[in-house]
Amino acid sequence: MKIEDYPPQEPISDFAMPYHEEVLRRGAGVTFEEFRYGDNGYQSVLISAADTPSGEVLAFVHGGGWTTGYKEWMAFMAPALTDKGITFASIGYRMAPQTEFPDGYHDVVDGFVALRARVADVGGDPEKMFVGGHSAGGHYSSLMAVTDNWQASRGLPIDAVKGCLPVSGVYDFRPGNGMSGRPRFLGPEDAGTEVSASPIANIARTPPFFMAWGSEDFPHLRTQGDAMAAALQAKGGAVETMVLPGCDHFGASYAAGEIDGDWPRRAASWMKAVSQ
Repeated sequence: MKIEDYPPQEPISDFAMPYHEEVLRRGAGVTFEEFRYGDNGYQSVLISAADTPSGEVLAFVHGGGWTTGYKEWMAFMAPALTDKGITFASIGYRMAPQTEFPDGYHDVVDGFVALRARVADVGGDPEKMFVGGHSAGGHYSSLMAVTDNWQASRGLPIDAVKGCLPVSGVYDFRPGNGMSGRPRFLGPEDAGTEVSASPIANIARTPPFFMAWGSEDFPHLRTQGDAMAAALQAKGGAVETMVLPGCDHFGASYAAGEIDGDWPRRAASWMKAVSQ
């Protein structure tokens, strides 16, 4: 879908505009299919088939502070993973202020369900599906991975998510989380969503996690990453972490799509080991 054909969203900030331009530049020419899982243009998924599929599927979710972004932002990641046998998908979702939590989160879940129903058509195995995301996308994918209250209502097994690969994710919205402000997608102050939206406060399942963030990332994200890893391990979860050297918040995202980069190599090997 062309960026100009999407419904309006919040203007991309001056801070994030170079990232927007760079990921679209890197993703230009990447071959993918796309489909909708809802009536809104943002309720759509792109899929890039693996060259020689090994069965594993990574359903990734873009960032953008829950207010901006496009599924096409993540297309640049596909070649580094499809080259290693991983089927890659990017899930789009509605954002604030047009919607509030949990609408965007439910979109990601529904996009995953729709993807699972058709991924075999491009060589993916529905039983080997992983989720991940950058920043806000790391938040949504992590919340989906650790909770157990959405699978049955959608006709899926409790272990439909085999593992989670958040990059610079957000895991805690409760007081003292280190964030400079309360994200608008949480809704009004009296909505009480700080706890229900926090993956670290809702760990009902502990699928394997491969967590990454930049060495120069936002301090609160580095702290939250350490805390989330510890919380998962305290509940018996298997966690592998990776600090991306020299990377700031956006650099961590770029690193996840480097053809010969460490993150795609380790992520692909990790997914294949987990799915055995």
